Amino acid sequence: MSESARRSLEEALPLSRTAVDRDYLTRSQPDVIDELLADPSVRAVVLADGMALLEQAVGGSPRLALIPVTALTAVPELTLYLGRILDGRHAGARLVAAVVDADARAALTDDDARWGDLRMIGADLDALDAGIFTEALALANWHASHAFSPRTGEPTVPGSAGWVRYPAGQVDEASGYHVFPRTDPAVIVAVVDSEDRLLLGANARWAGKLYSVLAGFVEPGESFEAAVVREMFEESGLVVSDPKYFGSQPWPFPASIMVGFTARVAAGADSALHPDGDEIMDLKWVTREEIADPARGYGLPGRTSIARALIENWFGGPIEDGRR
Repeated sequence: MSESARRSLEEALPLSRTAVDRDYLTRSQPDVIDELLADPSVRAVVLADGMALLEQAVGGSPRLALIPVTALTAVPELTLYLGRILDGRHAGARLVAAVVDADARAALTDDDARWGDLRMIGADLDALDAGIFTEALALANWHASHAFSPRTGEPTVPGSAGWVRYPAGQVDEASGYHVFPRTDPAVIVAVVDSEDRLLLGANARWAGKLYSVLAGFVEPGESFEAAVVREMFEESGLVVSDPKYFGSQPWPFPASIMVGFTARVAAGADSALHPDGDEIMDLKWVTREEIADPARGYGLPGRTSIARALIENWFGGPIEDGRR
């Protein structure tokens, strides 16, 4: 892949960008969180209810509020070490995510604070903020869902600066059963037919207001390519072939990595569409002219998603529909 093509793909996949060195060697240092919380040079991104605190900006693009950790007005419920900022503002500084409760969020909101939803603003953030928000949210979501060991049922507590959980009351982090962060892989696929039309589907959750390319989780013991073939058949009745890797992007809602592919209806296979009626309620083959026509009412995914990147890659450029 050429350098220009690589940059173009990074721009199309906004949550894949980062400017943070995760600095894994620091995580195992004893009492590192206490040290970080006492260091005025350390910066913090504040999370509450899955959203991040933003700077008080007038106009322009949104930007995370990266505040001195010693300026936090409330003790975080959870502090996670994210790494060192490589470039951009605060280059070289160590960075933590401070997860605060509803009371702390309400106090900040009283001060006219703004909060950002990653789904809504991810494509508008620069590489530094996109990487920070994505890493912080994914790690915070993992902690929220792993308060107990999946093996023993014991309560767990954070360790290694937020990158492991171990049984509560265990004095030695080096022993016992540990729980490490997990990411759920899913394939998402732009399928075209012999006429180069794109397959779009409406999920039951979207109430007919949104159409997107199809996706599904990878099952145990399954390759990405096999998952492409299986998921497309299960959701649409199509037999597809020639899956080609497009790119990947983390999707921390709550804990996925979306692996993008393109594929074609297999030679000689029927192009008739059969939505599964459970997850997928409607399916359509669409042309470029149809998808560009606002009168058609195809609500497309937002620009933060890899689904949008796959659709616009097939379309040949940006689709002007007003979606962020």
